Amino acid sequence: MDTFTFASSSELKLPVSVKVGRLEGYEKPLPYSKLLRQPDLRHRGSNLSPTFELYVTAQLFADSKPLTVHSQTPYKHFKTLRAWNEWLQLPIDYSTLPSNAQLAITVWDLSPTGPEGSRGHHIPFGGTTISLFDEDGALRKGRQKCKLWRHKAADGYSHTTTPWTPPKSSRRRDYEEPKVYLDDKHSRREAELERLQGLLKKHEMGEIPENKWLDQMVFRQIEKMERANLRDSSRLQGSHPRSEPNGVNVNGDSSEDSDGRDSLFYLHIEFPRFDHPVVFTDHEYPPPPISSARRRVDQTGEFRLKPPPEVQPGPGIDTKNPGYGDAESGPLIRIYDPEVGFNDNPAEVKHRSLVRGQRTGMLDKHLKPNPRVRDRLNVIMSYGPTKELSGEERDLVWKFRHHLTRDKRALTKLVKSVAWGDANEVRQVSQLLPKWEEIDVDDALELLGPQFDNRDVRTYAVDRLRKADDDELLLYLLQLVQALKFEPDAKADDTAAHADSSLAGFLVARSAQNLKLGNYLHWYLMVELDDRTSQDAQAQRYRKLYARVSYDFMQELEKTPEGQARRKTLLRQGEFITVLAKLSEDARSSREDRQRKIEKLKKALADPKNDMLKIDPPLPLPLDPNIHISGCFPDDSSVFKSSLSPLLVNYKTAKGEKYPLIFKSGDNLRQDQLVMQIISLMDRLLLKENLNLQLSPYRILATGAVAGAVQFVPSAPLSAILSSSKYKGSILEYLRKNNPAPPPTSAASNTSPSILGVRREAMDTYVKSCAGYCVITYLLGVGDRHMDNLLLSPDGHFFHADFGYILGRDPKPLAPSMKLSHEMIDGMGGLSMDKNPDSQFQQFRQYCFTAFTALRRSSNLILNLFALMQDANIPDIRFWGDQAVKKVEERFCLGVSEDEAIAFFDNLISRSLEAWGPVVIDRLHGLVQGWRT
Repeated sequence: MDTFTFASSSELKLPVSVKVGRLEGYEKPLPYSKLLRQPDLRHRGSNLSPTFELYVTAQLFADSKPLTVHSQTPYKHFKTLRAWNEWLQLPIDYSTLPSNAQLAITVWDLSPTGPEGSRGHHIPFGGTTISLFDEDGALRKGRQKCKLWRHKAADGYSHTTTPWTPPKSSRRRDYEEPKVYLDDKHSRREAELERLQGLLKKHEMGEIPENKWLDQMVFRQIEKMERANLRDSSRLQGSHPRSEPNGVNVNGDSSEDSDGRDSLFYLHIEFPRFDHPVVFTDHEYPPPPISSARRRVDQTGEFRLKPPPEVQPGPGIDTKNPGYGDAESGPLIRIYDPEVGFNDNPAEVKHRSLVRGQRTGMLDKHLKPNPRVRDRLNVIMSYGPTKELSGEERDLVWKFRHHLTRDKRALTKLVKSVAWGDANEVRQVSQLLPKWEEIDVDDALELLGPQFDNRDVRTYAVDRLRKADDDELLLYLLQLVQALKFEPDAKADDTAAHADSSLAGFLVARSAQNLKLGNYLHWYLMVELDDRTSQDAQAQRYRKLYARVSYDFMQELEKTPEGQARRKTLLRQGEFITVLAKLSEDARSSREDRQRKIEKLKKALADPKNDMLKIDPPLPLPLDPNIHISGCFPDDSSVFKSSLSPLLVNYKTAKGEKYPLIFKSGDNLRQDQLVMQIISLMDRLLLKENLNLQLSPYRILATGAVAGAVQFVPSAPLSAILSSSKYKGSILEYLRKNNPAPPPTSAASNTSPSILGVRREAMDTYVKSCAGYCVITYLLGVGDRHMDNLLLSPDGHFFHADFGYILGRDPKPLAPSMKLSHEMIDGMGGLSMDKNPDSQFQQFRQYCFTAFTALRRSSNLILNLFALMQDANIPDIRFWGDQAVKKVEERFCLGVSEDEAIAFFDNLISRSLEAWGPVVIDRLHGLVQGWRT
């Protein structure tokens, strides 16, 4: 067969449309005797004038039932011809149409009396029903000429009484008197018209060349032939009336109402045309969620997702062909089995009992893998935390479990390989845990995730966290508080106290011994208790859990020597935040101008009843408990020009220094808090690799569901620097002004004290911090980057602010994967010295490559931290759901080698500098901000 190009109807995401063209036909006037018998007919609209205003309705049917509501043509006044030429759009797409869809089209007339089938004073002038797909399953397109059945509304039934073409069987027996001479002439004209209609369709499709002046003459001649054919057809039908079983003549009139009146009408409609034939394709529904992941009820009654079963075709079965191996077999049909998701596969259960039976388990203690199996196990050990193990891999890990006790990476793989419904396997794993090589912190965090609910396994992970110092524990505290939701106790409704080995008991005990840990644990718990966005049973259980942990923490504080004082400090911090929240909410809700808001803020801070002017004794700041504040400077306070009107308050520390603090209400700062915590963690990971990129992350603390405090870092946005005439629109000039080169010394030295006229330390800080934030913001997928949220401090520290979009989300089109502009590179001296290995841009690239490869080696830790946050009410993690961790994993490029990863990042830098989209976005953003100002 020749190749045949067509389109599938299931892919046609367009609404069904039809163009109502003109109504043409012939009808003899009503005889006077008929009007005398039925005087209401003289007031019927179509009898008053041959061009009386009619309107058309179209409605889709299938299986004799309507699919949509009807669409209607607008009112239109006709002069010489009833022609609407209006496109009607129906509220359904072609992709959802069944193969037997029919379009019921009714032309409506007006009458003072409404007989049966009328709608008030609207009675059917005539109706027709046309199928959207032809006999071959192809969608109809182009012009169609539909027979109108007089005085009948289109029914849309499967066996319709108003077909758009008369049945072919009736055409052969229409006329029984061959002696009517007009019949032969009429038949010849009909045949000629059919031929001309076919040529017209070819002309419309462009298959016949266009000749305008000749085409117009042909069209007029065809119209004359059609009118003559209509008159002859109606005359023939009037001389040989034929009644249908339902009492309707061939001309569409009822037998009692037609009175021999000659009538024949056609409605011209038009369907959309497409470049290729559109063939009906049934919509293939995706399999139910249960078939894509096996679910199993664990001991707590919670459903857990498991990978789908592996299906291996038996001998002689060819899955690529529709049938079996031999030609006589029938097609292979897939049937969905609902038990697949709830019940274990009997074949898998038998296989597992044979492979992992107690008899073979006694021999596994002395098994050692051969070189080929060892290489296979090393590949499995290198898998990331999101990688699911196949059935063969799980059996292999289980078989050599005793040998793998010396590999700390293998514990998480073994836990994924256990059949937790088998009591024998669960007992063996519990016995192996004490013998295992001490695991890393990232593996311990993975064992505290949502997919592991065995108490012994989680206790083992908590025991590993006990060996971490307080500073390291503080880096993971935010995620550990979220991990409480995955504890087995979190699913129970009892109020029993946690065992000492539980995660909650560990956090309470350690936080009671450390002021900084206790401060942040308290506020993390307060945020979870303040979150009322969800009122379902699970959210209420979580709030109940956090309330119990908070109570246990206060009880544990009572047992320490300074417990009473620390509880009083936490109470004072709550009062301090309450006052700030009230002042911030007043500024946000006020409709006054910014200057009036600043004056009211200064007055409120100076009011003694708010206890802000003087704080005695000094209070540890919730944002940073190492800072003790003793009062504030009301005159130095301000309100930012923003829709939320954040407050800027300068506090006096116990050492007499100023500490600027930003407080805002109406914004969920938990996402910014998470990003800044990950940046702090990455900074520590890079310092372990002896790479100091001068990141200096600032502090963010959410004090409620929609409120929080932010450390203010004196800096200037790049947009202000580039628009300032003082710095000549250059970042390099800004660095020169704030860090001028020192005068040359007489002492001989191989290193210059300045670079490009900037003090060397400041230039190094700028280059390193640019590289660090470029890598980190790329890995986290930080979006909505523009010159207003890229900041630069006078000493050269470059950093980002406002993390409202992460994980690749961005409100602007053409957003780059990494924000790196030519203005930032110009601050390093530009690309002119690109070939010089000592140029600052080359140093920037090397810092990027080193940071990217170093963070790739710690990717498991970062991915596990994001996995623990999946149930936190963080906007972008909630948006991506289970795919949030994979969004971060994709950016690490873990599937390629280190050299390939470096080449990828080098290409990313080049593409970021060559992209024109970010330049347009920055210009538009600047115009919008200027217009607002």
